[in-house]
Amino acid sequence: MTALIATPVLLHLLADRKGSPAALLLDAGGVPARASEPPVKLLEELANGGMHCFYRAGIDQAPHQALAQAGWQALAADKVVRADDVLPKELPPGVNWIEGDWFLAPPPKAVGTQAASRALALQLVQLVSADADTHEIEALLRQDPTLSYHLLRLVNSLGMGTGRRVTSFSQAILILGRAQLRRWLNLMLFSSREGDPRSAMLLARVAVRARMMELLSKACGEDKPHQEQAFMVGMFSLLGVLFGLPLEEVMKPLTISDAVQQALLAHEGELGQLLCVVESAEREDHDALDGCLAALPLDAGTYNRIVIDAFLWMQDVTAGKAGSGHA
Repeated sequence: MTALIATPVLLHLLADRKGSPAALLLDAGGVPARASEPPVKLLEELANGGMHCFYRAGIDQAPHQALAQAGWQALAADKVVRADDVLPKELPPGVNWIEGDWFLAPPPKAVGTQAASRALALQLVQLVSADADTHEIEALLRQDPTLSYHLLRLVNSLGMGTGRRVTSFSQAILILGRAQLRRWLNLMLFSSREGDPRSAMLLARVAVRARMMELLSKACGEDKPHQEQAFMVGMFSLLGVLFGLPLEEVMKPLTISDAVQQALLAHEGELGQLLCVVESAEREDHDALDGCLAALPLDAGTYNRIVIDAFLWMQDVTAGKAGSGHA
């Protein structure tokens, strides 16, 4: 296997002209100057994952050849625009991709079914996190046909391996299990809602965050409950952005551990340290990321494996396979 890059790989999502996640962009600023070759085998996996994979045109010849070998393409500057405030309503004809953090801007005012659906989904998260009775969860599910449909579709998918069709909510909840139900509901909070153009990109970003934190926790030798908490921190870290409210306000009604709350609100503790790793990677802050990783029992090769796995899992999630395997 080709040697792993000596520093962490940074990847960023690109939206298509409609604002949906459709491509990955490699931060090539970490490739030519900081290491001799990219992790070809790992990047090949992403190139086969379903999304377009790009690096910025103009990097040195040796990395260019290695990236082309891995199935990545050069992205010309005139094919992409940056947006950090709002999704552009119109783009020049030759532009295919949108980069930037436009989807982290305050949400449009929630209206009608969108507001009601998100409110119900948050209530469901509250019930599951408080380990409420199944009949209470079932009663709320019956109020949202979209959530109900997606839940039954998930449990009836081939990936669940039940061998029979599931038609009742109580049966679906039993088969899925509380831990997986909690995970699925967290994802559904961010799933596409009419009237909020940020939804698809927010779901993709939060899926990468949550999966990366879960895998980082596992790689650090933590047990399954700690890994689940790490996943929850990654997932809940963008709830404030989703609802356009201070995160502390959104978190108030949720029953969560002190460790999760400290990580989310103050970036404290081991979970807070993992959140710092993920956020510094998103900011393309190499120095901060190097410092965060130096405090963990991880080498860059292990980190890079985690990055690729997280982005592959995100592609499954955005393709409607949220029930697929996890650590």
